Amino acid sequence: MDEARQASAPFERVGRREYGYNTRQVDEFLAMARSYYNAESPSAKPITSRSVRSMAFDPAKAGYEPQAVDAALDRLEDVFAQRERDQLIQDKGEESWLLQIGRTSAVLRARLHRKPGERFRRPSKRKVPSYNVEDVDALCNELLGYFENDKPLSVDVVRRAVFREAKGPEGYEETQVDAFLDRVVELMASID
Repeated sequence: MDEARQASAPFERVGRREYGYNTRQVDEFLAMARSYYNAESPSAKPITSRSVRSMAFDPAKAGYEPQAVDAALDRLEDVFAQRERDQLIQDKGEESWLLQIGRTSAVLRARLHRKPGERFRRPSKRKVPSYNVEDVDALCNELLGYFENDKPLSVDVVRRAVFREAKGPEGYEETQVDAFLDRVVELMASID
């Protein structure tokens, strides 16, 4: 690897035989996000906190270090979420923003108040991977404390949550849990 190229790279790279994130894709996305963010009146397809959160890059040998890129994307998501919140307040007023937060919070809290073990669907197929129920319910209990008892909880805890694997109906359906946690992150990022 060329030392000059490495010195100008925004992130450390993994070893030549290791897989990291595709550098071209990362660089292009970050350039596009920077351009959109800095535009006076952006006319291109908008980049939102949600699009930052759902961004995925192909694996590539000698690519960017995934943890460093993920941390940068988390910060970028927070910046876009704050900007979206500020824009909503500017356009429709703080009361409108509070109403939106209240509605989203109510939907999320309703699921959190379900009985442990019954908060999410169970996969119907026996061998499909699913999330360990106890692990997911433990995070749900932390979220209840955050939403209802003002217990401190970093949005990064939710972003980085990892659950043990279960099989089929022994666990919660992964896609439903992931979608729920995306909404939680979205809400927490717009509040904090």
